[in-house]
Amino acid sequence: MHSYRLKYGRETVEVPYSEQQLLGIIQSRPEADEKAEEAVVIQALQNPIHSPRLKEMVKPGEKICIVISDITRAWQKMSFYLPYIVEELQAGGIADQDILFLSATGSHRNQSEEEHKVLLGEKLYKHFKVIDHDSRDQGNMVYLGTTSYGTPVKVNKIALDCDHIVLTGAVVYHDLAGWGGGKKSILPGISSYESIMANHALSLNPEIGMGIHPQVRCGSALENPVNLDMLEAAAFVNPSFLFNVIINEKGNIGQAVAGHYVKAHEAGQQIVDELDSITIGQRADLVIVSAGGYPKDINLYQASKALVNAKEALKPGGTVILLSECEEGFGHDEVEDLLLNYENNQEREAAVRQDYTVSKFIGYLVAEIAAAYQIILVSKISPEKLAKVNIQGVATLEEALQQVETQGKAGQKLYLMPYGASTLPKWNQ
Repeated sequence: MHSYRLKYGRETVEVPYSEQQLLGIIQSRPEADEKAEEAVVIQALQNPIHSPRLKEMVKPGEKICIVISDITRAWQKMSFYLPYIVEELQAGGIADQDILFLSATGSHRNQSEEEHKVLLGEKLYKHFKVIDHDSRDQGNMVYLGTTSYGTPVKVNKIALDCDHIVLTGAVVYHDLAGWGGGKKSILPGISSYESIMANHALSLNPEIGMGIHPQVRCGSALENPVNLDMLEAAAFVNPSFLFNVIINEKGNIGQAVAGHYVKAHEAGQQIVDELDSITIGQRADLVIVSAGGYPKDINLYQASKALVNAKEALKPGGTVILLSECEEGFGHDEVEDLLLNYENNQEREAAVRQDYTVSKFIGYLVAEIAAAYQIILVSKISPEKLAKVNIQGVATLEEALQQVETQGKAGQKLYLMPYGASTLPKWNQ
C-alpha cells in the first residue's frame, strides 16, 4: 500500500491507496522555472499588460483605493504582495494618507481586526486604514447604470470618490463567473446586494425547471452570462489598474499579472489554464479530494468549489470523498436552509428563483451534485443534517473509507485531488 497526505483544516490526513487502484493525482503542473515570490511580484508590476506602470499613472495628491479580497481568500497572500503595490504608489508620489484599502467582501460578513491584520500584514495594518465593504449600506452606494442583462450597477461610494481604483486578487477557476479575480473585485466585490443578486441570478437557466445555466461553470467565459454581466459592470467603474496573482500547488505566488483590468486578467486566465487544467484519459469510480485546507475549507460554502471540480473526474453516479473541516459549518444560514428544509431539488430551484441569493444558489448547486453523485463529506458538520440532502457525513477519513468498503466499492479506480478548489479536470473523450 501507498499513502498520500491531503490538507484538512490546518492539518493533513494520510490517504492509503494501492498502486493498481490509483488512476492518478490530479494537481497543477509544476512550473518549469519557479522564481522567488518577490521576483514574481516585482516583474509583474514592472511589466504591466496593456497599461503604463502604476507609478506612472498616479500624481501626488491623488486618492488611491486598493481593493483587496476578504479573509476567505487569505490564501492569495495579499500580505506579501500589497507592500510592493504601496511602494509603487509611493514611487509615483502618493502619500500614505492618500491610500486606503477596501475589502471586497461582496455579500460576505464583516471581518475582525485580527482578520484585517492577516490580510494586510502587521506592518501595513499599523499605517493604513482598512474598510469592509457593506453591500447592504444603500447610503454608501452610487448608481452607475444598468447592464444589457438588466443588472443595476451600484458601487461603493468610497472607491468611486478616489482618483484611482487598483484591483487586487487571484486568478483561479470559479464555478459561477468562470474565473475568479479581475472584474469580480467590482461585482460582486464592492457592489450593492441588489447588484450582486441580479448578476448571480443569471446562473440559472432561463427556462424554469432546467436548473443551472450550462455555460455557468469553471473556465467558461465567452458565453457565460454571469461573467459577461460582470465585465459590463466593471466597465462602468473603469478601474485604473489590476494586480492578480496565480498561486501554485505549494501555496506560493508562482506567477502574477498586472496592468489593464481586462487584458491582464485574460493573460492570467491563460496561465491558469496551462497550469491547472488537467486532462484525464478516463473518469474514475472514486475521487478523494481536499478543498486545500484552511481557509478554503472553512465552511461548505467555500468547499463547494472543490466539489464542483471533483465531479468532472467522476463517472456518472460515482463517489466523491470531500475533505473539508467546515469549522464554520455551512457558511451561511441560507445554504443550510436550502439544503435541509426542502424535499427535493425542484423545490430548491423554485426557492432560488423566487428570491435569489448567492448562498441559496450554492446550496442548490451542492444539492444538484448530491443528486447525481454519492458524496461522503469528512467534516465537523452533523451527519444527521447532511443526511437530509443525501450526503453521508463522517468525522474522519477512516470512516469515509469504511463506508466505501461497506458498500462493496473498495479497490475502485480513483483519483486524488490535493487542491480541488483550484484544479479543473478535463476529460479527453
